[in-house]
Amino acid sequence: MRKRKTRRLLLISFRTAGADKIIGAYIIWFFIAAVPLWIIEPNIHSYGDSLWFCFASATTIGFGDIAAVTPVGRIITVVLSVYSVAVIAIFTAIITGFFMDLARLRTNDSVKAFIDDLEHLPELSKEELEELSEKVKNFNKKNR
Repeated sequence: MRKRKTRRLLLISFRTAGADKIIGAYIIWFFIAAVPLWIIEPNIHSYGDSLWFCFASATTIGFGDIAAVTPVGRIITVVLSVYSVAVIAIFTAIITGFFMDLARLRTNDSVKAFIDDLEHLPELSKEELEELSEKVKNFNKKNR
C-alpha cells in the first residue's frame, strides 16, 4: 500500500512539473532523430546502429565506434546531446525534490504524533511515558 502511494506521488510530481510531456517529447525525438542519421551518415548502416549511436550520444558516453561526419548529422547529434542533458537534469531535480518532500512529510507526521502524545500526557501509561521520554532524549542527542 505504501509503495503504491509513493509511486502515485512520484507520478504526480512528474505531471506537476510538466516532465511527463518533456520526457515523452524526448523519447519521440530520440527515435525520430535516428531516422535521418541512418539515412545521412555513411558510417551508420542500419536503424539499430542509428539507435545505438543516439544512445551513445544521449548518454554522453560516445564510445567512438560510430561518429557523425556530415554537418546535418553533427547538428542532430548536438541537439540530441543537449536535449538529453537537459532531460537528465530535469529528471534528477524532480526525483530529488520528490524525496525531499517525502522526508518532510514523514517528519511532519512524526512531529504530529509526538505533539498528540504530549497533548494526552495524563492518559498515557507508564510504559508510553517512558517511551516518550526516550524519544525526547534521542531527539536532544541528535540535535546538539
